[in-house]
Amino acid sequence: MRYDLDDLRLFLAVVAEGSITAGARRMHLSLPSASARVRALEHHAGVALLVRGRRGVRPTPAGTTLARHAREVIDRTIRLDSAVAGYTRSPDAPLALLTGGSATHWLVPRTLVSFLRAHPDADVTVRESRSRDTVRLLADGAADLGVVLENEARDSGLDLEPLCDDPLVVIGQRDGILAGRSAMAYSEVAEHPLVGLDADSALRHWIEENLGAHAPAARHRTTVADLNVLVALAAAGVGLAVVPRRALDAGPPVDVCDLRDTWAHRRLMLAWGAKERPASAAALAEHLRRAASPDGGLPGPSRRPRPVLTAGGAEVGAQGAERGMGIVGAPQK
Repeated sequence: MRYDLDDLRLFLAVVAEGSITAGARRMHLSLPSASARVRALEHHAGVALLVRGRRGVRPTPAGTTLARHAREVIDRTIRLDSAVAGYTRSPDAPLALLTGGSATHWLVPRTLVSFLRAHPDADVTVRESRSRDTVRLLADGAADLGVVLENEARDSGLDLEPLCDDPLVVIGQRDGILAGRSAMAYSEVAEHPLVGLDADSALRHWIEENLGAHAPAARHRTTVADLNVLVALAAAGVGLAVVPRRALDAGPPVDVCDLRDTWAHRRLMLAWGAKERPASAAALAEHLRRAASPDGGLPGPSRRPRPVLTAGGAEVGAQGAERGMGIVGAPQK
């Protein structure tokens, strides 16, 4: 059997709205046209897909199954279009950079300032994304570069290179609960009132996924969307907070305590998209390397190319190895 994509989109709209009339309106179709398309879809499937009632429609079991698979088909079609479009993009198209919440907070601003000043004809679109989503989008050719966590990208098949360490720490008001402490486990942190990031943030997902089903019960006094606000709340004594250590570079004074949990010891990687790499992407990558380095300087003409690690672990274009930020295997950014 063959299904028309527009018919599938219409069916999803009807199911979502609970009404053929509303579904037709969403798809900018007339009601007679939409009704005819739905009937044709049911005829094609050979089974009733909707239960029609006085108050609207609802999917039958067959309709529910069709809707679930239709969503997957539409999603894959979008990804296919994006992957193919990546090879036909205009040289002037904006570069697409995907990063997690930590890198968005401190690495992206440094990078954009230096890159956009040095390349007035280039544009960059930045989007915050969880590492696993970034890996998928890069593999689909939907982005040029991504900053991802090593643990979630190691076996992705993408070209990767280390950027820097990005450890998580717990912070609190100066001379408060953390005074005199140098390290503690998250289970002990959770015994105190906390402040945290919103539930849909990449960092919050990372923490909760690594804690797993046996996570200690924690009381979050409030959650916010911005790391700067989170640090300010912790500094004011509202509660303890788990944040990337790099988020503290320019924030208010706080007591800082390392987390003993292994999941708190993170490493950021630069990941390349699986599509043709414009020269501007290579330039942006160099600015990312430099922004992640200890000095955070601009790329200089004497800098040597940094090796790229392929999925098999081989180095491509390595010119030697230097050390910095605890990372081995490449000139610093």
